[in-house]
Amino acid sequence: MRMALALAQAAADAGEVPVGAVVVDESTGEVVSTGANGPVAAHDPTAHAEIVAMRAAAVATGNYRLTGLTLYVTLEPCAMCAGAISHARIGRVVWAADDPKGGAVLHGPKLFEQPTLHHRPSTEGGLLAEEAAAMLRGFFRERRSSRPVSQA
Repeated sequence: MRMALALAQAAADAGEVPVGAVVVDESTGEVVSTGANGPVAAHDPTAHAEIVAMRAAAVATGNYRLTGLTLYVTLEPCAMCAGAISHARIGRVVWAADDPKGGAVLHGPKLFEQPTLHHRPSTEGGLLAEEAAAMLRGFFRERRSSRPVSQA
């Protein structure tokens, strides 16, 4: 998760929402791939950290099924990312900060609890949650304070 937090900081430094992700093969301890949020720079609304990391993991493993791998991410996955996690057959998802507004694992649609889902990874939330949440709060606080004030 420390590596994911460093990736989140790099995303923030690039003007992206600070979310980072790391795919790990727990059987070997090997980092398979990494990803940082990048929708703005990539002009790609799907370039969330989880998607970027899973795409790279699929290339690295030569398989679109990422069975048995663990995805560490600094924020609870959204519905798009949770769906992709299920399709990729990720074995385990560990996230730092919960996302009551946009999350889809513990919040919102609770995607992994849906009976129509073909694969449900094991999940764990809260690992280094305060660090990730503080980074997100700081990022959005800075963005709000740097907006020009409208003169009506």
